[in-house]
Amino acid sequence: MKTPLIILFTIFALAISVMAQTKPGTPSADVSSIDGILKAVYDVISGDAGQTRDWARFRSLFHKEARLIPTGKAGKSGGYNATVLTPDNYIARVEPVFAKQGFYEREKARRVERFGSVAQVFSTYESFHGPKDEKPFMRGINSFQLFYDGRRWWVMSIFWQAETAETQIPSEFLKNKS
Repeated sequence: MKTPLIILFTIFALAISVMAQTKPGTPSADVSSIDGILKAVYDVISGDAGQTRDWARFRSLFHKEARLIPTGKAGKSGGYNATVLTPDNYIARVEPVFAKQGFYEREKARRVERFGSVAQVFSTYESFHGPKDEKPFMRGINSFQLFYDGRRWWVMSIFWQAETAETQIPSEFLKNKS
């Protein structure tokens, strides 16, 4: 009788030890750091033409009140406009484009400013149609606003502008801030 009791006690102790090491609700690598969440955003939107993106993963990176805000020329007026999108609006907007052409976005440089649970990241990007392309078809800067809730990082907003002939990316944003 002693042997089965000792075996049962040993199994119980091991189970408690394993549970203590793998806490439920531990954030994934995607959201456990600023680096992780930025890499996840770039990874999830990148893929070949017709490749279905993992939109559930994409949505999991964003706070429930998050916004994506592309800016661009406002037509003949010479000014600029901004379009405010939810993550679902963004998905609806890009799915038809991604169905027809490959889109790979890579981070070229990053500048991070953080205070407490708030981080502002200027992430210079380059966009390609294929993973082996050497010359980007577009470049720009993504301005990420991130929030740390004590357990994980959330994207609160991505506000971006593509580079144009009139608005070139300054050299200081083409290399990481030291």
